[in-house]
Amino acid sequence: MRARLVAFPIKGRKWCFSRSVDPFASQTPSGVTPTTVRGLWKKISSESKPINANAELLVDFISDKMNKAWTGLEKAPEGSMKNKIHGLGLKLLARVKPSEIFLKSISKEVTSIQVSYPPSLDPRLVRRRLRHIALSGTILHKKYLIGSVTLLPLTSAFMVLPLPNIPFFWVLFRTYSHWRALQGSEQLLKLLPNQTDDADESNNNNKKPQSPTCVLLPSEELCQLLGDGREEGLDEETIIEICKLFHLNKIDVLKYRNLV
Repeated sequence: MRARLVAFPIKGRKWCFSRSVDPFASQTPSGVTPTTVRGLWKKISSESKPINANAELLVDFISDKMNKAWTGLEKAPEGSMKNKIHGLGLKLLARVKPSEIFLKSISKEVTSIQVSYPPSLDPRLVRRRLRHIALSGTILHKKYLIGSVTLLPLTSAFMVLPLPNIPFFWVLFRTYSHWRALQGSEQLLKLLPNQTDDADESNNNNKKPQSPTCVLLPSEELCQLLGDGREEGLDEETIIEICKLFHLNKIDVLKYRNLV
């Protein structure tokens, strides 16, 4: 599966990296993840799969349960306890860095990437930036994953209280999120060409053919939308136009602009 990525400066030296939203992704039934604990155990015990594959199945099962629970909180009546928990969850989610959301979007099913960028940028710089965000992601999210797993037994102690164990479910979500971001970082690194390829391309006058797993496409439309507003930051109207053109998530893109 090919993923369409978009890279562009959004404010000064800050760049935005985002994946185009597939409008048909939500309509595709998974049909793989079990919906019950019994079904999960049956699938794990009946099929002779490696430990990594079973771990993936367990993570997908937990993710599906968390998504259903979050949907239930979202539909809760105004002013109820569930509605207040949903509001708190939104505030916590707003603190998640956009780079983490971007890396989570690079799933193991992605076998190639197509990167749209303004033609005023050097394609080698675009690749280096992508490689940097992937490499730093493997380091950071591995560290945060270990920290989140360590906190899970501690936060589970709050289960004895008669209130919803918000700390436990938040740490559980962060564990899952760092796991997915770590996987996305590793997958992105596999798809990007090596640093030696960039050096060879810069030394040779003739351009080398692009890697089949990473195709960079300059976009004149993106360049026209960016204009001259990169140093002071793109306004919200321009960001909305870019999001419409490339089918990006506006909230995630705005996070890049508002980073301190």
